[in-house]
Amino acid sequence: MKIVVGGQMDKENVAALLRKYVSADTQITIQSDIQASMAIKTGAADYYFGACNTGGGGALAMAIAILGMNQCATVAMPGNIKSEAEIIQEVKQGKKAFGFTPQAAETVIPIIVREIQK
Repeated sequence: MKIVVGGQMDKENVAALLRKYVSADTQITIQSDIQASMAIKTGAADYYFGACNTGGGGALAMAIAILGMNQCATVAMPGNIKSEAEIIQEVKQGKKAFGFTPQAAETVIPIIVREIQK
């Protein structure tokens, strides 16, 4: 599996958290939002993770523009983290790009990773 980290904030922290939860053979690359979104669109990567203060704007704006809203999910925004069941549903619906606030990264990343590795 190949994961790209985009978004506007805490890219290194997001990548470090991902490394804690993914299998050893998973490739994690930090890229600009456009590069990361294009990697998903072209099949060079499987999943996109991004963080920003709103969980959707700077985290997913380019992914939404390049991939379409149907491929993207904001799983955490200020004061509102989706429930585990809601996050699982986003993965089951085939979403490829996930946005969240940096403060929610430790909560949402393990759930998403567990589901995408099934």
